[in-house]
Amino acid sequence: MLTANRESPPAAVGRGGMKKELPEHFKDYRQVWVFIEMERGQVHPVSFELLGKGRELANKLGVELAGVMLGPPGEATRSAVAEAFAYGADLVYLVKAPLLTDYRNEPFTKAMTDLVNGYKPSILLLGATTLGRDLAGSVATTLLTGLTADCTELDVDSDGSLAATRPTFGGSLLCTIYTLNYRPQIATVRPRVMAMPPRTDKPVGLVIEHKLSIIEEEIITKILGFLPDGQSAKANLAYADVVVAGGLGLGAAENLQLVKNLARAIGAEYGCSRPLVQKGWMPPDRQIGQTGKTIRPKLYITAGISGAIQHRVGVEGADLIVAINTDPNAPIFDFAHLGIVADAIRFLPALTEAFTRRLSPHSRDKLAS
Repeated sequence: MLTANRESPPAAVGRGGMKKELPEHFKDYRQVWVFIEMERGQVHPVSFELLGKGRELANKLGVELAGVMLGPPGEATRSAVAEAFAYGADLVYLVKAPLLTDYRNEPFTKAMTDLVNGYKPSILLLGATTLGRDLAGSVATTLLTGLTADCTELDVDSDGSLAATRPTFGGSLLCTIYTLNYRPQIATVRPRVMAMPPRTDKPVGLVIEHKLSIIEEEIITKILGFLPDGQSAKANLAYADVVVAGGLGLGAAENLQLVKNLARAIGAEYGCSRPLVQKGWMPPDRQIGQTGKTIRPKLYITAGISGAIQHRVGVEGADLIVAINTDPNAPIFDFAHLGIVADAIRFLPALTEAFTRRLSPHSRDKLAS
């Protein structure tokens, strides 16, 4: 399905409709920009993933790819700028100021909108993280332009229009959204939706510094302190190499132990589909899919998951998907690389035992000999 961006006027129509001629002044808007998200000295990996996709878009348009770095003076910011070049940026726009040490909406929005108004990018990409979603919404509102959130695919037309695809109607359909009447075109993308590009050591290129034009007295939000949120104890599904997940086909909450046992045997993370979170069988940080975590593991094993589109959009980047389901017509078999029609409650213990035997130190010694 293709539709218009709700935040653009009716003239912004999807492919298949009659697109109007783009305004002449749009020629002043060039470059693809990627916001380099840094929090507490660490760059979020989604920034590098977006640089990879941004490189593709910039190449198609024949324009430069730029990173946008907002942060405090210091080594962490210099390192983040260098990494932007290592992951493909042609140049970096930099705003550095003590007021940008911790994320607050007002100074970050002011810095970003001043950069956009001064240098006129055609496309601005941000990660759909807690920080990125907050910043993207306020920047789009301030600039009076469109924003397409939580995209699963990005492409460009020859006229420079960004084709931003995202799930809609509860995830049952995909729509491609265009913003034809305003610039820049802004989109957010969730972590792990785009592939991580290769990193290449290369010298720091052109860095364009811009002064932050806001002072502390103009900022309503104040930082009183920092309380860790316990992320280290939560699931790290998005960046796990191997993931095992269970669905309603397991029948009961206690059968999720079978998923956990297999995950433990092969050194994997474990997760679930949305209905299990809704039933309270697993916490939200273990949910995989459109409204949960997007994953790109080397191996993804599912047990009792039907494979509705809400789940599919969160896992189809996996290198190898192995699906276990009693229903041979389950949608998951349409995109799984290997399908096993079996009762997961009986199959998982046997699979766990086989992996345990195969991966035990004694077995490895025998294989090595």
